[in-house]
Amino acid sequence: MIKRTIYFSNPARLSIKLDQLLVQNKETGEERQVPVEDIGFVILDHPQLTYTHAVLQKLSANNCSVMVCDDKHLPAALIHPFQGNTIQNQVYRNQLEASMPLQKQLWQQTIKAKITNQALLLERLGKDGTSLKRFATQVKSGDTTNMEARAAKVYWYRLFELDSFRRERFGPAPNDQLNYGYAVLRAAVARALAGSGLLPALGIHHHNKYNAFCLADDIMEPYRPFVDNIVYGLWEAGDIDTYLSQENKMRLLEVLTCDIAINKMTSPLMVGLSQTTSSLVQCFTGQRKTVKYPKIPSAYAA
Repeated sequence: MIKRTIYFSNPARLSIKLDQLLVQNKETGEERQVPVEDIGFVILDHPQLTYTHAVLQKLSANNCSVMVCDDKHLPAALIHPFQGNTIQNQVYRNQLEASMPLQKQLWQQTIKAKITNQALLLERLGKDGTSLKRFATQVKSGDTTNMEARAAKVYWYRLFELDSFRRERFGPAPNDQLNYGYAVLRAAVARALAGSGLLPALGIHHHNKYNAFCLADDIMEPYRPFVDNIVYGLWEAGDIDTYLSQENKMRLLEVLTCDIAINKMTSPLMVGLSQTTSSLVQCFTGQRKTVKYPKIPSAYAA
């Protein structure tokens, strides 16, 4: 079942009663309720939101990710559950004991999948993805020749066809749209990792000691082009202004339910993420050698 994403952008009071999330609008007094078991994501984006401790505890127990936004309405914090799997201790040990050659092989697969999806997206948009497909075949173990960066330079130029565009965290539009979409995607990946019993902080490539989501940053790489596709659509429609509008945020949240294809089977992104993280667990235990990464499906790319 696809979990629901709930976005709060108005003053409201949240509480829990009988496994239901109760939502009371502070301006109108209107009340509504949502079964906690149906919720996968909650985004808190208003300074006058209030919620009880039981809300956070119940959502975490249900493997729900909670994203807290700052005064600029950008993601500032992510709350995810510690216990998402019945054999978590064993999974942790396998992850911690993963050899360096295995980690490098997994990173090679990750970058190949990312570049391949970048090429597929360019072709879906009627652009030339030939060189990116060639780059994908040249990725070595651990990406020691940094093919990811070489592909990115070509990809961003061909996607937006702007000499001046640079992919930056604090850069001008459409960087802010991309950043927001990636933050949503990162939360979804962290949730799936926790659900599979993995430590999101322990990456296969990213190892920044200040980053609590290194593994999420690794695994989300092949999924980024799905966000890029939405942002490109907004860009082409002229819907990207100098600020990130609420309408565009809602549009970017749709990435969680967009179609992806794994092993020629199409499913919503949130479902596919669980397949990816479950296969990663099997790679750490030696049960399989490849991670199940998505491809932009042919119907999606038509």
